Amino acid sequence: MRKLIEFIPNFSVSEQKDEAVFNELVKTAESVPGCTLLDAESDGSHNRTVLTITGSPEAIEEVAFLLCKKAMETIDLRKHTGAHPRMGATDVMPFVPAQDVSLEECIELSKRVAERIWNQLRIPCFLYEDSCTSEERRNLANIRKGEFEGMSEKLQLPEWEPDYGEREPHPTAGVTAVGARMPLVAFNVNLDTDDIEIAKKIAKAIRGSSGGFKYCKAMGVMIAETGKAQVSMNMVNYEKTPLFYAYEMIRTLAASYGVNIIGSEIVGLTPAKALIDCASFYLRLRDFDCYKQVMEYHLGE
Repeated sequence: MRKLIEFIPNFSVSEQKDEAVFNELVKTAESVPGCTLLDAESDGSHNRTVLTITGSPEAIEEVAFLLCKKAMETIDLRKHTGAHPRMGATDVMPFVPAQDVSLEECIELSKRVAERIWNQLRIPCFLYEDSCTSEERRNLANIRKGEFEGMSEKLQLPEWEPDYGEREPHPTAGVTAVGARMPLVAFNVNLDTDDIEIAKKIAKAIRGSSGGFKYCKAMGVMIAETGKAQVSMNMVNYEKTPLFYAYEMIRTLAASYGVNIIGSEIVGLTPAKALIDCASFYLRLRDFDCYKQVMEYHLGE
């Protein structure tokens, strides 16, 4: 069986704000033999682009470096603003085992990529998630706190020396988080309100770090295009915290503020089972087994 890794780099640029840079990143992602660009998701309000790429370990290792290099050459964080927090031109680089690859192999690959980024591009790197060197660095939010503008001061703190690099961010490309993890779902819920404080309160109530769902990371943001507030989430284990858990809790909490949900969205790709589990819940299916009863699973075999 062919070894495949999924790679989901996040860049501090959007097609809506800078189409030329977005196109350069897409072109770079498609330039390495052995890689396939599955999706290119861009959001103008967040001012962020998420690519989803699969390929062999060797090809993914190469495309990761080339994309980080291209972002360094084309993105200047001193001129960047957006709703989504960020600390690097290439903000985060997660590697996910997809087929016949272990999480441990992805961890070792992440370390090689981070070391190469520092040695050749002089961009400091932190290892996060399952690649982390301390539990404090497992959560990306801890690493990114302070963002690009506060990173120079943060790196001087004894506990925040980069895993690769010196205690000074790259002047335009900042700092990058590199790591390995299992699949997550980027899931956003839009609210019928322009009060961002409501979204922030809901996000605090449901995220694991504040006592909510253990496998949910959440924050409240404003969507400039619509003028509406959004609860933006990363569901880091969609089986232990299904999407419908978060959705139903957001709906209940929003109603307490006199607010409704007006829609939701998936950013990038998602495992089919995450959506099938939602369908099973809302259709109230009894004893449903997606692996046995969903036709596409059998076609895939």
